[in-house]
Amino acid sequence: MSTLSWVLAGVVIYTAVVLAADRRGLLPDAISVSGPLLTIHTKRGRRFLTRLARPKRFWRAIGNVGVGAALVIMVGTFVLLIYQSAQIIESPPMESTLQSPQNVLVIPGVNDFLPLSVAPEIVFGLLVGMVVHEGGHGLLCRVEDIEIDSMGVALLAFLPVGAFVEPDEDSVDAAARGPRTRMYAAGILNNLIITVLAFALLFGPVVGAIAVADGASVGGVYPNSAAADADIAAGDQIVMIDDQPVDSNAALDDALAAAGSPTVSATLADGTETTVEQRPLVTRMIADSPFATGDGSGDSGDTPRLTTDDTITAVAGTAVQTNAEIHAAAADADSPVVEIAAEDGETGETKRLTGPVGVLGSVAPEGPLSMTPAEAGDRLILTQVAGERTVTFGDLETALDDTTVGETIEVVAYADGEADTYTIELAEHPEEPTGTYIGITDATGLSGIGVDSFGIQPYPASTYLSILGGEIADGVAVVLLFLLILPFAAVVDPTLNYNFAGFVDGNMAFYEAVGPLAALGDGGVFLLANLLFWTGWININLALFNCIPAFPLDGGHILRTSTEAIVSRLPTTAKPTLTRVVTTGVGLMMLISLVLMVFGPRLLN
Repeated sequence: MSTLSWVLAGVVIYTAVVLAADRRGLLPDAISVSGPLLTIHTKRGRRFLTRLARPKRFWRAIGNVGVGAALVIMVGTFVLLIYQSAQIIESPPMESTLQSPQNVLVIPGVNDFLPLSVAPEIVFGLLVGMVVHEGGHGLLCRVEDIEIDSMGVALLAFLPVGAFVEPDEDSVDAAARGPRTRMYAAGILNNLIITVLAFALLFGPVVGAIAVADGASVGGVYPNSAAADADIAAGDQIVMIDDQPVDSNAALDDALAAAGSPTVSATLADGTETTVEQRPLVTRMIADSPFATGDGSGDSGDTPRLTTDDTITAVAGTAVQTNAEIHAAAADADSPVVEIAAEDGETGETKRLTGPVGVLGSVAPEGPLSMTPAEAGDRLILTQVAGERTVTFGDLETALDDTTVGETIEVVAYADGEADTYTIELAEHPEEPTGTYIGITDATGLSGIGVDSFGIQPYPASTYLSILGGEIADGVAVVLLFLLILPFAAVVDPTLNYNFAGFVDGNMAFYEAVGPLAALGDGGVFLLANLLFWTGWININLALFNCIPAFPLDGGHILRTSTEAIVSRLPTTAKPTLTRVVTTGVGLMMLISLVLMVFGPRLLN
């Protein structure tokens, strides 16, 4: 059975037991049961809130700040959801794992992006978020003299899914719009405050006490690769190739290039030594590569095509075992059009394919290449730039290193198997302060063939640590955006390969505790970082979600009081009707937008 099936079975059994106990009168009066949802009510704490609310002028000033923040986020959320919905309708994206049913549930172990190993930290963050959110409502109720019927928490089985403060409805209705608005905005403000505190501690002392451990971090290993044959596995740290130390992912490539032999000795962080017999495994194929457009393996007369899991054995008649040897064989061939021999990953038989080898890319709009007979969007394979042979993207950069803006050069490129020479005037690079630009985008070397002769997928440990430390970008909003997408980073940016859900079993070996906090040990520092990350992440999401201007969320209540304040100044006698039209219309638009975001890719494709 899957994890989701076990969870659902457990919820059914739990619900049956609790309902039976409720029917027999075995549960206290403070506990209410509604299916799998159990709520615990209490009147304790009201006296504490009343004492805490005594500096009312101070709390009202804080409440006004919360109203301002909530209104800004509400407007931004409304505009963003409407824009996103329009984009989905105009150009429906392909369904991703984010829209899978289990990933809508915030349940660790069931949700693909919330691993069970950090369930305690996620539950802690959820509890903190719910308590401070509802505590804010309760505090402002007492500040504004709104009576509280009860407070409590809601549980789905054993998982806390909500906290609540139940204001007396008559007391709420009797309050003015200002006090009601401050009361509804207080929970959102508290979540934002907790977010700032959690991330400030994370950015500063905690992440400052974590460093990337020396070595190349192995996030995964390609099946049927040289690394897999050598028993290198995910979670390993490669610290040496032959006798050359490796202290980072980039250093691994340098060490392999300097090895001088396809057969190398790899030393892992735990002292294990293993021999790796390199072989160029095809790990990625661009769809419009000339080597991916065949219709078969070639065994039955069909045109062969190169696919992932194939192993390249020769280029232009020269046997190859490494990426460097492939590059050299293609660059030294008499013609850019070369034969590639590969071993089929399924059958083991040899297939032979012929085509131009160079840098595959698209002609950029308004770039130098688009001023030639080539048109924007055309797919070209650049085999020679400024007189230099170009096999990889690095070759292209090297060819342009000594050029200047305004200089005229020749570019030899293939389109649909035919070679053409284009004369272009180099322009200033639009994204870099220095360098020249020929007008090519989405460029990839080796005609779109991704090859890895070693066979590991590096884990971006330093990138994730930079994001956690707030160093990846300028501006608070950009940093928060990066932090929000970390649990599903690989969905947003497939080049990252891995999501980040905190310091878990799969990545803890890539980091180490340093500085004064190292006295807590790696486990203590990582636990503290996880608690702060998930507390901040959950609280910012709670704040954003509750700002959606739709009932019964806080944003819906704030929308109503704000609309009432505006409508009250209009020269109309139908003020209640106009208020209902506005709030209902906005709420329906939000509901439709949320449905489109979750189910649109499936319904519209």
